[in-house]
Amino acid sequence: MSTNALIAIEQQADWILEKIGIEFRGDKAALDLFAEAGAEVVGERVVFEPGLARHLCSPAPAEFKLHARDPDHTVTLGGDNVVLMPGYGSPFVSDLEQGRRYATLADFENFVKLTYGSPWLHHSGGTVCEPTDIPVNKRHLDMVFAHLTLSTKPFMGGVTAPERARDSIDMARIVFGAAFMEDNAVMQGNINANSPLIYDETMSGALRVYAAANQCVCVSPAIFAGAMGPLSPAAVAAQTLAEGMVGIALAQLVRPGCPVVFGSFHSTMNLKSGALTFGSPEANLATMAISELGKRLGVPVRSGGGQISGSNAPDGQAMQDSTGAMWATLLSGTHQVWHAAGWLEGGLVMSYEKFVMDLDHCGAMMTMLQGFDVDEEAFGRDAYHETGPGKNFLSTQHTLRHFATANFQPEIPEAGPFETWFENGSPTADQRATARWKKMLAEYSQPSMDETVLVALKQFVETRKSSMPDEWY
Repeated sequence: MSTNALIAIEQQADWILEKIGIEFRGDKAALDLFAEAGAEVVGERVVFEPGLARHLCSPAPAEFKLHARDPDHTVTLGGDNVVLMPGYGSPFVSDLEQGRRYATLADFENFVKLTYGSPWLHHSGGTVCEPTDIPVNKRHLDMVFAHLTLSTKPFMGGVTAPERARDSIDMARIVFGAAFMEDNAVMQGNINANSPLIYDETMSGALRVYAAANQCVCVSPAIFAGAMGPLSPAAVAAQTLAEGMVGIALAQLVRPGCPVVFGSFHSTMNLKSGALTFGSPEANLATMAISELGKRLGVPVRSGGGQISGSNAPDGQAMQDSTGAMWATLLSGTHQVWHAAGWLEGGLVMSYEKFVMDLDHCGAMMTMLQGFDVDEEAFGRDAYHETGPGKNFLSTQHTLRHFATANFQPEIPEAGPFETWFENGSPTADQRATARWKKMLAEYSQPSMDETVLVALKQFVETRKSSMPDEWY
């Protein structure tokens, strides 16, 4: 977008914050922090003079490391880096053999293992799917335990209550050490604004817990155009910026320099039926604008896209929705891509088959982003001397040196010639994907952990679970 267009969106965000304001419901501590910082607080509504919210965001770093249990999996958010992670928040899972069903802890653990086994996902994710067989008030303990023990990639902790955020941080301290986490981020908390223009006590309280511990706060307004905000991409971008800046500002008031990510989860709606649509051109345009706004704000950006779809099956619609959203996301220059694998039904379902189909697409996209070399070896001049005009290059030394790594190789087997495919039962891509995810799980090898640390983690989980009755709602 032109600079003038981006400035117009920023001015609209300031207009929202000055003329309408943001409500912080039930969080007096947050209201007091904003009042001390110069904002006007009327009841539970906070109003900002133009430029104040942006100024309060200024201590946030433009780039930071998210440390992993295995240093080889440590990632950098910001700069020219792209970090992909799986879907988030689905209450259901599906596969071709068992169909659609409520997710369990076993499913959650499976997706953590699949994510760990893929080179194309750099982050273990958070609530990859909801383990509905575990009480609501205790499932965060099992999820964080799974991330810490079944993977060595960065992860997200619980946010559905401030005490669950504290539990998550305490568990990470057992593994990484409290002193290390005082100066380094090892985990993220996903803070959703209750769009339009509200932060409830749960979200702002969890935000303050993560910020106080110097752990990454990802502030993600969720605006469905026409429902949580006006219809146009410009309005979605401006409202996202307004809500996002206020969350980032709160994190900086709690702890200046706390690492943050400016996030977004937005979509359009089918205005005939009210159903959410994904991968639409309007949502993709907003994705690209929001990335530019985040860069101007000076913080890493989480995309509003990823491989998201409203389809009910891992079919052509699912892949078209996902491809459209993923292209816009990566072209926007975003730093962190959520929902890069597995999402169906607008996030209601994590599909085993779509997960591995998406992994292949992630690999292709990441390969494209790397560009290509233009050095002596890349030009292969020796191959011309071996062959000459009119001859093929299949047996040249240059081809033999590079054939195994020259091209991206999808993990889902190719169908082959029609006759071979037909003789093998005409397997479709999703059917071939079933074999792939099963193979990945069969080949999974759990990373090691110091036995003393593992025992301490288990004791923490057991103690916390025994301290409270089960809550299922």
